[in-house]
Amino acid sequence: MNNMCRRASTIVLLLAPFLAGPPAVADDTADPRPPANDAELRYWLENMIWHHRLTTEEISAATGLDAETIDAAARRWQIDAATRPARAADAPLLVLPYPGGRHPRTGFRDGAIRPQRDTKVSVFAPWDAESYVVADVPEALWSNLGLTYLAHTHVPTVWSQQGIELERQEWTRNDDGTLEMSRTLPNGIAFGTRVAPGRDAVRMEMWLTNGTDEALTDLRVQQCVMLRGAAGFEEQTNDNKVFRGEYACCRDPSGSRWIIAAWTPGHRAWGNAPCPCLHSDPRFPDCPAGETRRLRGWLSFYEGDDLEAELQRIDALDWRAAASAP
Repeated sequence: MNNMCRRASTIVLLLAPFLAGPPAVADDTADPRPPANDAELRYWLENMIWHHRLTTEEISAATGLDAETIDAAARRWQIDAATRPARAADAPLLVLPYPGGRHPRTGFRDGAIRPQRDTKVSVFAPWDAESYVVADVPEALWSNLGLTYLAHTHVPTVWSQQGIELERQEWTRNDDGTLEMSRTLPNGIAFGTRVAPGRDAVRMEMWLTNGTDEALTDLRVQQCVMLRGAAGFEEQTNDNKVFRGEYACCRDPSGSRWIIAAWTPGHRAWGNAPCPCLHSDPRFPDCPAGETRRLRGWLSFYEGDDLEAELQRIDALDWRAAASAP
């Protein structure tokens, strides 16, 4: 009996951080996701400490773990700023799943309560290892059925109106550095995104398969690039932004550094100053039952004083070419 009691006590101690529930954090940020095992805990601590430089409080908000557990695990694996691995000069742009715990917006946060990390990736600037943008791909998806998907809480979707809560998803992390996510909605609509980092840019593709019995129309997608984490681009204004067709661009105060985002087929390029963020929002072609439609996306960083020439250079790369099958 004593041995059984001791084993039970040990189990309770190991699970205590999870049983205690998530820490008290702002309602607009809380979405804790406890790591499933040691390997996942180590990955997310490296992601959060080495690259996103989250505070212990933010890591706690992202994982649901208490500060003591977080600090002990970081010490165990020697994860701190001093042990962050150096990146080769010719390495692809660093792209990581966004971990949560820190709201990706500065303002207009009432328009993005409990942002979900399911669709968000961080792309780090080549000129500053501490600066990154958060690409929400997608942030929202509309169809003739209504608001069909939303990556945070704000306005009702067709699912929340029915009392249906969608399951959490995580990015699949491939050995070649690409990230992939996919989701099948309760009515059979499936969609997914592939994010492929290169040295010059991040190329993206999004697909949608119509698993319903009726054609889907008005398939508008909101693709958001949030700038809070990018030093020099975080000002809450649209005066530092340029929109050219499908291209949405933001410059730093010097005017010599730019962030460039684009999706095709294009629907609307714009910026939300309070966030602040860039949008190049595309639209899927109408999709009959059983068929698949695709979008292509681009995200890059530019240092120079001739944005128009850079956009012409990007156009010549034919990044809009048809995507491969999912």
